[in-house]
Formats: sequence, structure tokens, C-alpha cells
Amino acid sequence: MSDTRSGSPATTGVSRRTLLKGTAAAAGVAVGSGAITGFPTIWAQNIKNITLRQIGTGVSNLNAVADKVKADLGFTLQMTALDSDAVTQRAATQPKSYDIADIEYWIAKKIFPAGVIQPMDVNKLKNFNKIVPIFVNGKLTPSSAIAQGTAPHSVGFVEGKDSTKFAKSPTQWMTLIPTIYNADTLGIRPDLVGRPISSWKDLLDPAFKGKASLLNIPSIGIMDAAMVCEAMGAVSYGDKGNMTKEEIDKTLAIMTEAKKAGQFRAFWKSFDESVNLMSSGEVIIQSMWSPAVAAVRAKGIPCVYQPLKEGYRAWGGGLGLAKHLTGLELDAAYEYINWYLSGWVGAYLNRQGYYSAVLDTAKDHMSADEWAFWMEGKPAKTDILSPEGKVMEKAGAVRDGGSFEERMGRVACWNAVMDEDRYMVRKWNEFIAA
Repeated sequence: MSDTRSGSPATTGVSRRTLLKGTAAAAGVAVGSGAITGFPTIWAQNIKNITLRQIGTGVSNLNAVADKVKADLGFTLQMTALDSDAVTQRAATQPKSYDIADIEYWIAKKIFPAGVIQPMDVNKLKNFNKIVPIFVNGKLTPSSAIAQGTAPHSVGFVEGKDSTKFAKSPTQWMTLIPTIYNADTLGIRPDLVGRPISSWKDLLDPAFKGKASLLNIPSIGIMDAAMVCEAMGAVSYGDKGNMTKEEIDKTLAIMTEAKKAGQFRAFWKSFDESVNLMSSGEVIIQSMWSPAVAAVRAKGIPCVYQPLKEGYRAWGGGLGLAKHLTGLELDAAYEYINWYLSGWVGAYLNRQGYYSAVLDTAKDHMSADEWAFWMEGKPAKTDILSPEGKVMEKAGAVRDGGSFEERMGRVACWNAVMDEDRYMVRKWNEFIAA
């Protein structure tokens, strides 16, 4: 992807920065102070020339966000949506090809040590103190247990401004600004499964032979597989999020046996694939994402995001700033991040069934009924609409799994990068090819 800006980032940043300095200092305006109108004229003129290039998955690289950034902040956000593995590779090997990496926390564990992302100064983040504590100390409430896997807080901070070493407790320097997260479970077709579903082990029930599906992103799929094997009592893990080679072998042996017996109809990689499999009825139980369940329902087809007794597998993502960003581009990136946490995007994500990192500001952009439905688990008083205005749920509906606290409070593990990651990926690919 070509860079649309003129000049190298360093050159452009320095010249504009020099231009900006005098006026900004005189006006006494600090970066991150709010609406673009609060900046000197020189900023408003120059910001329009900025293009920030963002890479990430289709989950959160949304055209609506880019359009709103242009309207609210004045600069251009150019988005490229890739799958998780492609994002990981691009972020690590082509660091000059993007300015902002919209990545999951398990991906941060792979790329942050490579030194391609610069830590962010929390003092420049207006809503830092309102970020959901899961991302700061790993606990939803002071009494919560920290879930297994690559919990976001464990890779959320580094020791210093130029450090690539993850800090054991919060510091001034954050790796990613959390943006989007959820508690994932199995999606089912209640009209076709023929019985109540209550456990992860139901994915391998022979009654669903040829009608089950698993997602084929190794770092995520292995966690679903582990939830299944643990629920079956077939494997006892020391830490599902950091398996030994023996635990990986046992887990994938069970999944391979099921595959050879014809349990799986397909292995999906994209949101659309999962929606199509479920809508067609080819698959009636599978790994799924919340908005994919909503997309099936939007077609008038019954689909449930089934709470399971063993709990949820969670994931979270955030925005990271490329190492090369300096000057006006870096200022614009901080402005974008502060805007991201200021509520409009949070409400947009909440309406899709995800969760936002700063709940207070998102609430300000939602109706009382929307908030009660999505966040408090209460029956909808009116029809619940998608961000695009389509009916997602009829009045009277209750969110699958209930409230924010009920869902995020029952996270059993996070998507993970293990010490034996390379071994796991190799074994996973052997399973898919079996």
C-alpha cells in the first residue's frame, strides 16, 4: 500500500512541527485538548493534509469510524482490513507501511518486542482513568480472579518510553489503548440443535456430526479447543493459555479424532464465512463472534450466543502507534485516540454487541433503553437497532448472557500466545490438514 503523504514521515513531521510550535505555544494549547476548533488556525490548516494509515481486522476497521474522524477531526484515516495472521505479519515486517496498528492483545505479545510500536504516554490520554480495569490490573472488580491466557493487562504496559519489555504493573507507558473486547462463546441454531446446549463439550457431541464448525485462527481456535477438552474432562491444563507440548498434543489429538470422524462441516477464518455457514443451516453449532450472531438474526433466522457453564473465552484489541510517527502526525494520532475513547465509537461498538473500553463516555452516546439492553441485561423496551439503523432485536428481547458484569465477570481465558507458540501453530496446521 503506497504512502499518500508527501515526503518521509520524519521530514514532514519536523517541518510542520517547527511551523506549529510558535503559534501553539503562544495560544497555550496542548495536544489532546479536545475539539479541533480549540487549536490554532495553523493546526486546523495543516491537519487537513494529514493521512494516518491504519491496519487491523474487519471487526473494528470500520468505514463509519473513518468517516466520523474526517468530520470531527479533519484529517484522513485510511483503513486496511486484514485477517489476524496477516495483521501480525504486516505489523512486524512492514512497520513503515502503517501509522496505527489496530491489533489484539495476543498479537501485541508477538510484535511489541520487535520495537515497531512506540509506547504511549498515559498523561496525554484524557480518559485513561476511566478505562475498564481489566486492561489496567486484569480484574473487573477488586475480587475478580485473573483469567488464563494473554490477559490484556499483562502486555498493556512497558517499563519506559523506549522499552520493549512488558511491565508487571501499570506504568506511564502503555502499549495499546484498549478499544474493543468481548466474551466469546458458541453460536447455535436453537431451531436445529434439538436440545438445550450448556457446555463447551457439546461442540463435539456426535449428534451434531457434520454440522459443527471451529474457527481457524490458531491462537484463538486452540483456546476454543481447550475449553472443549477441559469441559469433556479429557485434558487437565496447568494453564490453558500457556500449554505444554504434551497438553497441545493431547488437545489436538482429540480434535483430529473428531475431525476424522466427520464432526466438522468446515473451519472458518472470516466473519462472513461464519454467518453464511450458520444462516444456511450447514452448521448448527460453532465458534462464533457476537456481531455474526446478530447478522444471522437480522436475516430472520434464529441464532443464539449461548452462555456455557464453563464460562467465556475473551479477547480484546487496541490501537498502537507506529515507531516512526513524529511531529504533527504523532499529535494527530493522540488526538484520534482521545477521540476514540470519547464516546461516539464506544456507543457504535456497544450497539454491535462488543464492549467499549471507557463505559461512561459510550453511555452518553446511547439511549437509556440501548444501555439497559446491551450493558445491563434488561429486556428491551423498544426495538434494538444496529448502528446502521436495522432492527437487531425486537422489543422484549434480552441479551444472550445478560449484563456486562455477568458476561465479562465469567471469562475463563483470553486468546493467547504461548511459550510454545511455534509448536502449537505447526500442530494446529497439521490438525486442519488431517
